[in-house]
Amino acid sequence: MTEKYRPINHQDSSFLSNELIEENYNNLVLEKITKELFDSRNGNSCCESCDDKKLSENNLVQDTRNIILAKCKGLLGIHFCDNTKNLQIKLNENIIIKIENEFEFATVIETGKIVNFKKDKSESENDCFPIIDRIATDKDFDRNVTNIANSHEAKKVFLELISELSLDMKLVDIHFQFDRKKLFFFYTADGRVDFRELAKRLAATFKTRIELRQIGVRDEAKRLGGLATCGREYCCSSFLNNFKRITTDIAVENNISTSISKYTGPCGKLKCCLSFEL
Repeated sequence: MTEKYRPINHQDSSFLSNELIEENYNNLVLEKITKELFDSRNGNSCCESCDDKKLSENNLVQDTRNIILAKCKGLLGIHFCDNTKNLQIKLNENIIIKIENEFEFATVIETGKIVNFKKDKSESENDCFPIIDRIATDKDFDRNVTNIANSHEAKKVFLELISELSLDMKLVDIHFQFDRKKLFFFYTADGRVDFRELAKRLAATFKTRIELRQIGVRDEAKRLGGLATCGREYCCSSFLNNFKRITTDIAVENNISTSISKYTGPCGKLKCCLSFEL
């Protein structure tokens, strides 16, 4: 008796269901954590006025605006954004944000009450956030792709010019602002660089405002991204808004002074995650 023919699936797609299960689990955990945070924060009070009094006493008055957390490749990085139009925005959705009279392309990385909680806990004193102008359209996607392609072309021009002008600079990243009003060049250097002639030539070539930004080694790692020794994405490029000062005292408190090299990140500095252990 011949066996029934069974087609061979050369591509195992079981990981897709596993990823979906993990995503659903993470969403449930996030909802639980958010509920516990707000319950513990508000406490069991007899009335709303008592809750407000507790929040005021602890300097934890909740920002009730409809805000989300978005990631942008420009100067903003990971930043709170104000959803004044109350758009129905989903996680990982692409949006266009407005900063004064300029526009940027961004990706939503967090929504819901947890964002308000993070805002209250953040050390930022600036309450004037970028405004979400709209959810990205097909036309917006096309423009973003064009900007990325133009950034690659700008890289070649930049490298040729610094070689011609004998400038000791290391190019890290290039970003064309979404509305093309600015073209950013991020670089590292051992000291100060006189780039006036370079900026003049770049402006003549690309017909837009040129901004040359010298950054540190930690900012370089944040902009380039990558996987840490733990197997996860760098903390600085995935969720940290700003850098904390990691000192050798923190290393001593974690009892790792004998193997300090093991706890050094790709930027050459002590890993940001050491502060999480305190």
